[in-house]
Amino acid sequence: MPRVHFSIVRYLPLLICTLAPGCTSPQSVAAQKWKDQFAKGEALFKEKCSSVAGMKIYRTVENVDGLLLLKVRGTPGEREWRDPMWPSAAFENEYGGETYIKSFLSQEHAPGNADGTPGAITPQYRGYLNTARRPTGRPGYLFVDVIDERDGTRYRYKGRWEEPWQYDKSYLKGYIKFFLDKAVAPEPAPRYAVTYEEYVVPEERALWVAGGKVSVIDLAKNEVLGEMIQYKHSWGGISPWLRGPICPGFGGTSDGYTRKFVDQVLIPVGR
Repeated sequence: MPRVHFSIVRYLPLLICTLAPGCTSPQSVAAQKWKDQFAKGEALFKEKCSSVAGMKIYRTVENVDGLLLLKVRGTPGEREWRDPMWPSAAFENEYGGETYIKSFLSQEHAPGNADGTPGAITPQYRGYLNTARRPTGRPGYLFVDVIDERDGTRYRYKGRWEEPWQYDKSYLKGYIKFFLDKAVAPEPAPRYAVTYEEYVVPEERALWVAGGKVSVIDLAKNEVLGEMIQYKHSWGGISPWLRGPICPGFGGTSDGYTRKFVDQVLIPVGR
């Protein structure tokens, strides 16, 4: 029997169901279920954005040279982006590992206007973070301390910029390279710290909605200086958590939301 006949037999129940009045195919049932779930998730996300999510700054501190990261976000991959229970889903746009640390040391650069001139950086419309050093860049912090979970040692990370062409002629003259230096941190520890919580609520995650909170703390006074609660709704797809809206936002940028909130509370030196 020709193979085309097998194809017809295979799809015959679907064809009959399509033509028969009142018949609902498994595919249409699944599609409707997904639409219903998406609508519920969208409604929950909008409710969280209007009543829970947002930034609260209780007190600001000027001329802060460095801070302590009480936790460092891990580096996610495809497994995390597909997992509805991934703890860090609300902050899927964050960097992980040493790149997360570097985001606090990086300069912030204004996006360009259509006519080629630099744009403005405002609390509502932030720039992009980059280790490139430019005269027009807004400075980050001078150092970041992190406690190693394995041995409890506090390490200090600093950014260093060099012109490698001065000792290696394979580099172009004028090129500036960034290096991340790490050493055992001196005493005392930084007074100000940053941490985060991740909300893993099964009922919300079933609708692909995730939340979390970033806190800025004055360790000397045991005082919370600011909090940002963030929510994410997935639109589905191959890597679900990479698609969909986040609230609150920072205009047209999508990177380093933690740093962009923290530096409104702890104002870096030279800002």
